[in-house]
Amino acid sequence: MANINEIILREVNPFNRINPKPMNFWEEQQNASLNVDSIHQEVINDIQEFLDLVVTDHRSRSVMVVGDPGSGKSHLLGRLKRTLNAKAFFVYILCDWADSNNIWRHILRYTVDSLIQIPDEQTESQLMLWLKSLSAFTKRSLKQRFFNDNIWEFLSSDRQKFIKHLKDTYKTARIYNPDIFFGLLHDLTNPELYTLACEWLRGDSLSEESMQALKVKQCIESEDEAKNILANFGRISTETKPIVLCFDNLDTMPKMQDGFLDIQPFFDVNTTIHGESLKNFLVIISIITNTLNIHQNRIQQADKAGIHKYLKLKSINLEQAESIWAYLLKNLHIQASSLPKSPIFPLERQLLESNFPGKKTYPRNVINLGMVAYQTYKEHIKEEFFKKNNQEITENGKENIQKKTDISTTKNTTDTINNVEEIIQAEFRLLWEQEYKKTQLKIKKINLTASSDLIRMLQEAMELCGVQQIKPKLLNGRFASYSLSYQKLGKRDKIGIVWTEDANMNSFFHVMSACQKVIQQDICQTLYLIRLSSVGQGRLVGYQIYQQVFTATNHIHLKPSLTSVHYLATYHNLINAALSQELVIHGKVINLQYLQSLMLSSKILDKCNLLQDLGLVAKQETVKDNGNSKKEDLRPVKDFLVNLVKTQSFMGVPTLIKNSVEQFPNVKANDVQLLIELLCQEKKVKIINPKAKLQDQLICLVA
Repeated sequence: MANINEIILREVNPFNRINPKPMNFWEEQQNASLNVDSIHQEVINDIQEFLDLVVTDHRSRSVMVVGDPGSGKSHLLGRLKRTLNAKAFFVYILCDWADSNNIWRHILRYTVDSLIQIPDEQTESQLMLWLKSLSAFTKRSLKQRFFNDNIWEFLSSDRQKFIKHLKDTYKTARIYNPDIFFGLLHDLTNPELYTLACEWLRGDSLSEESMQALKVKQCIESEDEAKNILANFGRISTETKPIVLCFDNLDTMPKMQDGFLDIQPFFDVNTTIHGESLKNFLVIISIITNTLNIHQNRIQQADKAGIHKYLKLKSINLEQAESIWAYLLKNLHIQASSLPKSPIFPLERQLLESNFPGKKTYPRNVINLGMVAYQTYKEHIKEEFFKKNNQEITENGKENIQKKTDISTTKNTTDTINNVEEIIQAEFRLLWEQEYKKTQLKIKKINLTASSDLIRMLQEAMELCGVQQIKPKLLNGRFASYSLSYQKLGKRDKIGIVWTEDANMNSFFHVMSACQKVIQQDICQTLYLIRLSSVGQGRLVGYQIYQQVFTATNHIHLKPSLTSVHYLATYHNLINAALSQELVIHGKVINLQYLQSLMLSSKILDKCNLLQDLGLVAKQETVKDNGNSKKEDLRPVKDFLVNLVKTQSFMGVPTLIKNSVEQFPNVKANDVQLLIELLCQEKKVKIINPKAKLQDQLICLVA
């Protein structure tokens, strides 16, 4: 086994792996390094007390978690879910609704998305666990009748009996549209209808065929309908576990023209939960201290009364800071031939004391300090490595003087790349690759993202491309949030964009009618329709209007690729992190302006086909296959290799290969080795000891 210094030389800086940005606790595994039991334990205890009260009397309550950037607000929500999921159903809601006019629909969508997740140590989703725990099915006689080995066969064959039984059980609960709602709950028991039922409950626009399969005549189309469906979940679950609604990062909600957050509609929602007796909810709101202070006067006094308690996240002490360091360094220590004397080696307690003389700080600061100090130590032992190798070469005789020169040159070139801006650029590209991969896993179909969210993400990309005077809501009516307009610099003509993926042809008809009115009134001279979903056919009136507007005219129908949506959604996620002051790269907090500069310099969105089709970025030449499609596919891997080496300065070749295969699971280790050889030939990287065995080889960047 290698000693600890050899391991530090070859491994990735463990502090680089921590980016404490906002994350949905159902979609991402939060790093356990911050799970020091004593950190924020008093806040967890307070929230657990409120949850116990909701369990006791089923009356909804709200608490607000207030903390400075880097204090661990988002991480706390994930820890609460892990700690209390056995006592409640947990919902994560990022406050990034495109328009405050669809806030209830946004909440419902996130609620169902969370309820269909499977908790740890369970085999069924929260939604099915919730359904099975309803009082209608927990009485002994009914339990024996309904939940036996043939439960699914029995329920699927008795839909009307199922609906009648729930209506009889909850006849005093003021259930909204009980026949439809209970019918949808029945459809959840049918594997063939489960996905469709979930899509209806989350407010998706379904096709006529799908609605017919669910025996419904319309989808959720208004804020009032969304609110009442959400209320139904609480009203029939008073004898089961509560539902915890975790609202994360209010800074991501829409802004008004004066630059302040449009925060009042959100507090209206919270007040409605209490005023209209939405039962069995615990609402947890996470907000930055300064954001709350700035907006205090914009919140009505009656709405402030809807917050039952404010919980302040305190700073951590140096013992807790040491525990974070020890956890992050533990994996390196156990690889060593002998354990270091200190659990935080190569770091020292004195470093914490000198940087935080008040003996208090936040987790983010601890991680940033550890990252810099660790890298400084690595640079020191790298110097020792070069001295040792130069000495060995000199002792071997004059014939090896060229090898000595090569090593000295390599040392000098690695020193030159320690430019903070270059490293930030490299780390950003690595972060983009990680976030893009997560987006690919999350968004499998375009039409599962709300059209209002799609047009908002497009607007953010357009702003990055330098498009000015973008005005939302080109269309009038219910589908206004699906559209925007803008003028090209130096041009008088107005361009309109409408993006709709609603599968329902009735909805499509109304969108097409609104488009036709815009054209007839000459509100815009060129109109783009972005839609991958079907436009209908034959006698459908929506299809006929579509033909009139977008066939043989100067108005254009673009079919977006799923890849384009992945680009837009990944950028949107990074914007949310920047707005929340939680996007940290190489120890630096990245604000929106800095993020935009990183995006522009990297030219990442230039690869987005949709932006190319809109003429917002230059068209890129398509490389012909010629049997070399594999090389084209490996380009992102090649970029990843260079950027990872750049951020680490010096590392082991096996570690580089391992990290690349983890990031690109479809790529084989042999392919990565070939790419490393290619990069060496291109003199972008250099293997320091090429004659050593692969497991001992070290690599650095050639400036």
